[in-house]
Amino acid sequence: MQTHRHEGHALPAHVAEQIRTGIAAARERAEPFCAYVHDTTAIAEGAGRLRAALPDACTLLYAIKANSRPEVLRALAPRVDGFEISSVGELRKARAADAGARVVFNGPGKTWKDIEEGLRAGVDLFNVESTADLARLDAVAGRLGTRARVQLRVNTRRPLVTGTRQMVGVATQFGVDEEQLPEVIAAALAAPHIEVEGLHLHSVSNNTDAASHLAFVDSCLALAAELRARHGVPTKVLDIGGGFGVDYTGAGRHFAWDDFAAGLHERAEALTGTELVIEPGRSLVADHGYYCAEVLDLKHNHGQAFAVLRGGIHQFRLPAVLRADHPFAVVGVDDWPWPLDRPEIRDSAVALCGELGTPADVLTRAPRVGLLRAGDVVVFPLAGAYGWEISHRDFLSHPHPDFLTT
Repeated sequence: MQTHRHEGHALPAHVAEQIRTGIAAARERAEPFCAYVHDTTAIAEGAGRLRAALPDACTLLYAIKANSRPEVLRALAPRVDGFEISSVGELRKARAADAGARVVFNGPGKTWKDIEEGLRAGVDLFNVESTADLARLDAVAGRLGTRARVQLRVNTRRPLVTGTRQMVGVATQFGVDEEQLPEVIAAALAAPHIEVEGLHLHSVSNNTDAASHLAFVDSCLALAAELRARHGVPTKVLDIGGGFGVDYTGAGRHFAWDDFAAGLHERAEALTGTELVIEPGRSLVADHGYYCAEVLDLKHNHGQAFAVLRGGIHQFRLPAVLRADHPFAVVGVDDWPWPLDRPEIRDSAVALCGELGTPADVLTRAPRVGLLRAGDVVVFPLAGAYGWEISHRDFLSHPHPDFLTT
């Protein structure tokens, strides 16, 4: 088996080599190649650089929801200060990666059993999302003879920063309405088994503008000072959540972490006495994951070219969620061992589609490919976050992809 040609998005040499190895192994099994490839070395190095750039007042937690693969969590565990989780399942994955890692438990709808397991497992901070959430935390902590350390999650009346999805400043299920805060703060401070540590202000998803995120930090600090003065709420911890974005156009205009870290250093005086918690997920892993799918067929319908891939949005749903054409590369494979003419297209626009029974199963519409043949492999970069995790992976019961690590 030979691979020779590569066109499209540039792939790191070691990633391309791992893909070629995976293709050869699939051919030996007489199966089409379909896999995620994670560059865990690059993931660890990137997280380590970010941790070193941040001021001492800053705590770096990885948001597991972006990618919870065990190999990814093991790579990140020594380079971050802990994990942000939103379920007991994620708690168990965090503990498997690092039994002593600091953990913050986010999200609405925490059950009695969730809270108990979290307290028994040593969750450091719980986010309070509602009065009922607070009451459950207080009751379970009392039954276990302990105190739950909490942050009050605030849904402000106006957006504090913008991105692809707004969490606060609009009607969502997240956090306590700013107008209801006085009564929730009073109840939390009076609860016998609750220790209020601060506020949680995660507001947005996928913001790529570092300057606006620094302005968001300023807004969070101002709100914390106001609530501390008016209602006596402690602000030892100020958790601004995640929302640090990635540019999926392939142009590389990602969140400028160097600028953001420098801006936090400039705010050192304002951060005195406050632990600023940030919870990036996507921006730590997206660049270092690749979804690979072999071309099964090439055809024309109504004057348009279509490539049918092994895989699709049931395995890599992100392009459908973003409603955008995802960048890609083509790894050419010379061998064609099958007893039929090899379908191909040349110098043509083509829709790269999956194997599902729905016309929605389109990963990208390429304006042009030089050469694409059945048996070649299409590689989608920027697939390290919210790819496999958010996909309806068992729809139609197709085989799952392989998972490879460099």
